[in-house]
Amino acid sequence: MTRPALLALEDGAVWPGVGFGAVGTTTGEIVFNTSLTGYQEILTDPSYHGQIIIMTQPHIGNVGCTPEDNESDRVWAAGLIVRSLSPVVSNWRAVQSLPDYLAERGVIALADVNTRALVRHIRTHGAMRAALSTEILDEDELVAVARAARDMNGLDLAGEVTCAEPYHWHESQEWWAPTAAKHAAADGRPFHVVAYDFGMKRNILRKLTFRGCQVTVVPATATAQEVMAYNPDGIFLSNGPGDPAAVTYAIDAVRDLLGQKPIFGICLGHQILGLALGAQTYKLKFGHRGGNQPVQVAAHGGVQISSHNHGFAVDASTLPPDVINSHINLNDGCCEGLVAPQQRAFSVQYHPESSPGPHDSDELFDRFLQMMADEGEQ
Repeated sequence: MTRPALLALEDGAVWPGVGFGAVGTTTGEIVFNTSLTGYQEILTDPSYHGQIIIMTQPHIGNVGCTPEDNESDRVWAAGLIVRSLSPVVSNWRAVQSLPDYLAERGVIALADVNTRALVRHIRTHGAMRAALSTEILDEDELVAVARAARDMNGLDLAGEVTCAEPYHWHESQEWWAPTAAKHAAADGRPFHVVAYDFGMKRNILRKLTFRGCQVTVVPATATAQEVMAYNPDGIFLSNGPGDPAAVTYAIDAVRDLLGQKPIFGICLGHQILGLALGAQTYKLKFGHRGGNQPVQVAAHGGVQISSHNHGFAVDASTLPPDVINSHINLNDGCCEGLVAPQQRAFSVQYHPESSPGPHDSDELFDRFLQMMADEGEQ
């Protein structure tokens, strides 16, 4: 069943369309994703908490939805906007259509929108607060709702998406590449990785367990002392939503952990590591979100096509002299990775777990395990 719906931006722009999924009103920061596939992984990525996502790929919904593609136990995105919603699900893995999937989870979506014009508007004016509704169709009223929504600047969202208690993760990725080599410590035991959950994607954990790691996941608020009590071989800092500078408790914990064990960070974890090392972060005009971002590896000049989802970045000019800006975005030159050799820590701003996205940077997980192996031989 179709129903009228309306999108309103805080700058006063409005975009009518057809609603699907749940009925109601939602607010969030409006952003766009240029991935060709993987809408379900995107919707369930906790890094999108508090954001309304525009998919630039015009045809969405044709592969349906399946529990196997969830990156968490719920949809974290505040809403979804597409150009054309497929009326047919054509995928043997699908167990549910996208409209039914969203309706069951209370997520409001909008179709029949000129997403090309909408994305150009955001590229010109920047990401901003928005409201999406199937109930409020008065333009002025919905613009007021958008302007009353919370701003992403200074917002700590990691505490809203993190796990409540520590837990052990066991699911692997055997279905993807069952012949890949496993890694272990010199004495034959599995490496023990303590992973901070700032908004963890499941495929990150699968990548670690697939390589033979024992993984313990801890809440974002875990202190350095609590982490070290597990006697880990390495420490992982996950992706997540919100302003990294607002996650002060995690920055303090990572600062205390520097130099104690090898550290690997992704996305928000990269930004938190940068802040712990003494750098600063800033908000991008409209962010990077998609599975086709070119990143140059400074060490050898090669280029990796990578999957991104970030609205903030580390200011490379504020990195300490002993910290290397290891990866550079070829679209806008921003810092996409850093290496702190003295602290045995490294991170990337993008998503090497590739869910969805290309697999060019999968080797970063092996690099983390090699660091743990080198640590054990010292």
